[in-house]
Amino acid sequence: MNASMYDWYQTLKKPRWAPPAWVFGPVWTVLYVIIAVSFGAVFLASSSGAAPAALSLPFVLNLVFNLAYTPLQFGLRNNYLAAADVLLVLVTLAWALVAAYPVLSWVAWVNLPYLAWVSFATLLQLTITAMNCSATTRL
Repeated sequence: MNASMYDWYQTLKKPRWAPPAWVFGPVWTVLYVIIAVSFGAVFLASSSGAAPAALSLPFVLNLVFNLAYTPLQFGLRNNYLAAADVLLVLVTLAWALVAAYPVLSWVAWVNLPYLAWVSFATLLQLTITAMNCSATTRL
């Protein structure tokens, strides 16, 4: 995140329970390792025929929505789009874990920290969006 993005985010009203900015980097670093290993296992199992090919769909969608968040929130500076996107991250992750459980149960279990963080991030983003209704987009 460059300085102007950080500066803009710092101007937003946030709830008292929002973690400090420095927490996000370490948390996402750990989560991205979990995501890379577990999602990679799903894609490998799907491509080799060990799991249905359709199992990859919610995982692909989750990655797309996850990767879209930063450009929406910080590039476009649009809290409404970021809120919609983080909801899609949460929904596709829940779908992915429910779909994976019967085939690759360890993938569902290992992603529980990701689910917990995305649930928290969703609540945080929705709260920030509500608190900054007039500051949601750059003019």
